[in-house]
Amino acid sequence: MGWGLRIFAGTLALAVAVAGGVGVWGYQRYSAPGPLEQPETVIIPRGSGLEAIAITLGDSGVIASPLVFAAAAKLTGTFRDLKAGEYQFPAGISIDGVLEQMRQGRTVVHRFTVPEGLTSAQVVALLARESGLTGEIAKPPKEGSLLPETYHFSHGDSRNTLIERMQAAMTQILAEAWKNRDPNLPFETPQQALTLASIVEKETGIAAERPKVAGVFINRLEAGMKLQSDPTVIYALTDGGGELGRALTRNDWKLESPYNTYVAAGLPPGPIANPGKASIQAVLKPEHHEFVYFVADGTGGHVFAKSLADHNRNVAKWREVQQSRQSDHGETAPE
Repeated sequence: MGWGLRIFAGTLALAVAVAGGVGVWGYQRYSAPGPLEQPETVIIPRGSGLEAIAITLGDSGVIASPLVFAAAAKLTGTFRDLKAGEYQFPAGISIDGVLEQMRQGRTVVHRFTVPEGLTSAQVVALLARESGLTGEIAKPPKEGSLLPETYHFSHGDSRNTLIERMQAAMTQILAEAWKNRDPNLPFETPQQALTLASIVEKETGIAAERPKVAGVFINRLEAGMKLQSDPTVIYALTDGGGELGRALTRNDWKLESPYNTYVAAGLPPGPIANPGKASIQAVLKPEHHEFVYFVADGTGGHVFAKSLADHNRNVAKWREVQQSRQSDHGETAPE
């Protein structure tokens, strides 16, 4: 034990004895408002002893006297139960209030949101930028294994632990949706349904459209047609890295890859993103119709067609919209 800690410990013992002899004065200091003039966030590192906690709180201005705080913690017996973490203490909080908040472990709760349709590489990148988490991702998670959702965590939690929570949530959601799926769907395994759900997720951001879009792809699978989905080409071109950053070209559609559904028949080998619950449910309870084509309608949604002739007319209208906007961005026609 260093001289500083010995002096602190000795002084603390004396403070405990004095506080025990002057109970009224001690209680007043214990329950009186503290010096904080505005809320303050303080991080108590894991492994901190009572002395270190008291000094940290004193340096942060939460308490006026580390010695009085430590004495109060000793006298009340709460020093054994003080929990590390990130705390936000309100203005004027008393020593009593600080001890109770730390005894209960009422730490700051952070929110980490995984948007629908991100690849696993993109999710890992988001986690890496989250300063409140610790550790590095030991192994890149399997594509499609992470459920897009908002997750709560405390300062110092592990990134790998958060990944495990996302995977457990996806496993549960997929199992429930698979159990309640419509009959006679062209899937042999839940993983195949998850793969199509990832395509649906990337094809439309409109929740109401997802069952209809899912129905289009299921109709194509049942008819032996190629899925011809642009997002699968982008996934192949970026190797799962995320956005391409440019419009697809005709040469892109010819890319030899099992993920390119313009070249390869049937479903890709696996998901191309992490789909949300709504897309998974849309694939396993799709809208039943006869549409086998769809293309952007210029308003953020899509227009659907049963025949190639109708589809070509819809494509022509979409190209007129593109030309009027004088932009090269937007969805490509062959869908």
